[in-house]
Amino acid sequence: MTRIVTDDNFAQVVRLAPLVSIDLIIRDPIQNVLVARRTSEPAKGFYFVPGGRIRKDETIEAAFVRILKVETGIQIGFDRTQFRGVFQHFYSTNRYGLGDFGTHYVVLAYELRLDCRPTIILDDQHSDCRWMSEEELKAAADVHDNTKGFFC
Repeated sequence: MTRIVTDDNFAQVVRLAPLVSIDLIIRDPIQNVLVARRTSEPAKGFYFVPGGRIRKDETIEAAFVRILKVETGIQIGFDRTQFRGVFQHFYSTNRYGLGDFGTHYVVLAYELRLDCRPTIILDDQHSDCRWMSEEELKAAADVHDNTKGFFC
């Protein structure tokens, strides 16, 4: 059973410790990558691959399934993914808009290759999404550098 953390407690965690998260590199049949525009900090206004933090007492496999469904509406099991590596993301901002601390993520990146391009159902943390080739993604000014870092 995962535990839900209050905003006050989570702000303390963000202030004092790195967060462990999963980022999802989702590819359609022609190898385009799904990115969505973030509506909140960190990385507000930028396109980013879907992702989210792993909750306390939540397995990586369960977190993958939850994050994928919540952020995209896609329901696929963890066994369909491939581990791409560990990345570090540092931001000067945090989701609370407080100026005295940033956010540090230790990111587990997983790639998911789809047989067809599904209808994407975004959560409230994203305003829109698009599929981009790696070349388009790396050249786009509105794709965050941390997302570009998955394709170096």
